[in-house]
Amino acid sequence: MQQIDQVSILTKANVYFNGQCVSHTLLYPDGTKKSVGVILPGSPLTFTTGVAEKMEIVEGHCRINIANTDWQTVEKGQSFNVAAQTSFQIEALEHNPVHYLCHFG
Repeated sequence: MQQIDQVSILTKANVYFNGQCVSHTLLYPDGTKKSVGVILPGSPLTFTTGVAEKMEIVEGHCRINIANTDWQTVEKGQSFNVAAQTSFQIEALEHNPVHYLCHFG
């Protein structure tokens, strides 16, 4: 997906891990909430979900570890799911940022 039409965007960024991950919240007319963001290369980042999430990788590639399982590589065009109330680690690979779209719920 290269373009998202007919959404409202919250202009205040969500900044995590001293700027290593920055996202913006998207609000759809039907009430759906998503975020679009970038993860910069560096150490693995650990997130904890409140609700189930689907992370769609739009550009770049990364490695992920969901709930302390084996590390997996995820590339542009692929996605992964994380259950509610679960932690996961994500790391951008090869000095390139990872662009993502996160679907909540």
